[in-house]
Amino acid sequence: MIELLTERSARIVAARKLTRRAGRDAAGLFLAEGRQAVSEALATAPDDVREVFATEAAAATARDLLAGTAVPVRLVTDKAAAGLSETVTPQGLVAVCALRDVPAARLAEAPPRLSVALAGLNDPGNAGTVLRTADACGAEAVVFGAGSADPYGGKAVRSSAGSLFHVDVVRGAPLEELLPAVRAAGVTVLAADGGGEASLDTVGETLAGPVLWLFGNEARGVPDELAALADTRVRIPMRGRAESLNLAAAAAICLYATQLAQG
Repeated sequence: MIELLTERSARIVAARKLTRRAGRDAAGLFLAEGRQAVSEALATAPDDVREVFATEAAAATARDLLAGTAVPVRLVTDKAAAGLSETVTPQGLVAVCALRDVPAARLAEAPPRLSVALAGLNDPGNAGTVLRTADACGAEAVVFGAGSADPYGGKAVRSSAGSLFHVDVVRGAPLEELLPAVRAAGVTVLAADGGGEASLDTVGETLAGPVLWLFGNEARGVPDELAALADTRVRIPMRGRAESLNLAAAAAICLYATQLAQG
């Protein structure tokens, strides 16, 4: 009979520390919960997956996913799995993965055709949603400026639906230094701004790239000092009576328009 790891087992105690940002940064690891996240981790970045924890029920359900992997799969009790989850109904399947950070300098050294920078984004759900949208629209990198939500937190990882493993992630970047550097490398920096001087439907040639989109805080938008470093402030034209769009919706519209322009 296989002995299940409990909430008091050393591996579970260590993994539980990864539910906090300080623990993640100290260990250089994060947790990816659920079949979608674990599947993408194993398929896209298997060398970054250190181990997988699964309840007996989850392991049986994900037998096809786990059968061929060389990553250690450790069976755990339901209570142990719940301690690694930030959801009301834990899925019982969690991968321990290496942080995927890349240095900000890489964006200036080898600029992607499309990238995203986030200034002061607070909500981890939005962090994951923007990651997912950026991935869907062909972006190669997402930059989380200093003070932004941690893309490796549980809610952000779930919201990214596996896209965290598809794009380069830059954290804690000093945007006041990065933006001039990428512009010098030939990248057009566009700041999403409801009061921008240019309308999204008039900048098609510019969107052909390479482009970095700069999005700001959910309530305050892009700080003036950072918007001043952009080539253009771009607004989304709206015919209806809504006062504004939320950050995730605005990002989706801007990135989709860029995808169309880049072909």
